[in-house]
Amino acid sequence: MPTPTKGPRLGSGPAHQRAMLANLSASLFEHKSIKTTLAKAKRVQPYAERLITFAKRGDLPARRKVQSMIAGRSRTNKSIVHELFTVIGPAMENREGGYTRITKIGTRSGDNAPMAVIELVMEPVSPKQAVVQDAENAAKHAAEVAAADEQDEQAEQQQPIADDIVDESQEAEMAEAETPAETETESTDEADAPTADEAKETDEEQK
Repeated sequence: MPTPTKGPRLGSGPAHQRAMLANLSASLFEHKSIKTTLAKAKRVQPYAERLITFAKRGDLPARRKVQSMIAGRSRTNKSIVHELFTVIGPAMENREGGYTRITKIGTRSGDNAPMAVIELVMEPVSPKQAVVQDAENAAKHAAEVAAADEQDEQAEQQQPIADDIVDESQEAEMAEAETPAETETESTDEADAPTADEAKETDEEQK
């Protein structure tokens, strides 16, 4: 059997694990709260919340997806899917996440396995919480805009400095290019000019 890549597997194989997660999710949607081991609760939580996300979408492809994941041929599970889309999904409409809650309740007698209760969070989101969330989102957006504006200002301030550095370097290069030329001209003039002794000898020869 291949080694699982996402943590320990529930059951004897992948098909068994999918069946267990589907049954646990169906029981959770039917009774709104179930008691199971902590390991199973942690594994079924993302599975059930994904199904609730499909229920919030509410379209036909989402309903077919949920039916393929938990309903199968069971008439009871099909009624649970109907309740998921008509009751649970609309109740979670204003909630952006955290559809379920896990509460530890101690250990099981016998094998001392940690137990937990997983339940649906059906409490409606209060208007105050929605206002606070909107304010936090607005503050976050304003902070991002301010940071972007500050970066633009810093870039604009650094651009003239870079231009001045480029101009100074160009002037320095031009000055260095002119200095050797002037030096060569002066040395050529000095070489062409006759010395005093040479001028005196030339005058004597002419006499």
